[in-house]
Parts: sequence; C-alpha cells; structure tokens
Amino acid sequence: MNSKLQTLLGTFSRTERVGLALMRFAIALVFFWIGGLKFAPYEADSITPFVANSPVMSFLYAHPEAYKVHLTHEGELVPAKREWQNSNHTYRVSHGLGVVEILIGLLVLSFPLSKRLGLVGAILAFVTTLVTLSFLFTTPEAWVAALGDAQHGFPYLSGAGRLVLKDSMMLAGAWIIGVDAARRIVAEGASESVRRWI
Repeated sequence: MNSKLQTLLGTFSRTERVGLALMRFAIALVFFWIGGLKFAPYEADSITPFVANSPVMSFLYAHPEAYKVHLTHEGELVPAKREWQNSNHTYRVSHGLGVVEILIGLLVLSFPLSKRLGLVGAILAFVTTLVTLSFLFTTPEAWVAALGDAQHGFPYLSGAGRLVLKDSMMLAGAWIIGVDAARRIVAEGASESVRRWI
C-alpha cells in the first residue's frame, strides 16, 4: 500500500471521537427539530396514523379508530378536521411527545458534562426509535395503498414508511453513543478505584 495513503488512513482511523461527537450532535439535532415541530398542528396531524394504529400509543387519543376521515395533507387547513383533531387530543399528545423528544436531545448533548446523563439520553433515543420503527408493522399508511398500480403493499414503502425506515440509522447511532458512554463510565469507575488504592 502507498505510504501516503497508509498515513492518511492511519490518521483517519484515529478520529473515532470526532465520529462519536458528530453522531451525538446529529441525534440531538433530529430530536430537537422534530420535537419542536410537534408544536405545529401540521406535524401533529401527520403523526395521527402512527399513534392511532400503535398498540403502545393509541390509548392517548380519544377516538383513534376514527382518524382516517379527519386526515389532512401537509399545509392544508380544514377547520372542521382541525377541530376534530383537537377533540381527539391530537395536539396535546403531540406537544407531550415534543417535550419528550427535546428532553432526549438535551440528555444526548449533556454527555460532555455528565456521562451518566448522556447514557440515559442514548438509551431513551434507542427505545424511542424502537417504538418508531414498530410503526412499519402497525401503520397501514406506511405502505403504498392499492389504488390501481401493481406496486403496492410490502415491500413498497410510502413516503411515511420511507421516513420511518430511516430511523434504523438513528437506532444504530443511539447504540453506538450508548456503548461509548457506558465504556467511559466504566473507565471512570476503574480510575476512581485505582486512585483509592494509591
């Protein structure tokens, strides 16, 4: 192998900490942005099919079984549907999810100040993403509907399904930063034990 290339690869291989910092920032950014959008009615409306069909979350809505006739497209304002979403607790639930997501972003970013809080953030990001990925199995709108085209159902993900599938990267990233936080906590504990013995 060319010595310059080997040197470059050697240098690149020692930048693991940069990758971990970027991963933490990226995960926090997604949680902050999506969490902030949960306070906008269009985002709350758009998550209705996911929450209404989830066996873990549907109890949060007053009328999860009736969501289909009250859906709107992003950017569309239909006052009667907005009123129904309000009575369904759609906005209240969305605001609560937004607070949780922003909190997870803060915990993930807290890692330089507290490894333990950073670990809690990584675990919550992992669990949240597991719930989100479960929507692929519970939400009919995650798949292309049978409207006449030959490509529908599995494996043809709709726009919503493609968005959910991307969370598999978030799941992997949360695992990586969680392992790093756990490793650092263990190392700090080992260092503390050595100091006590000296």
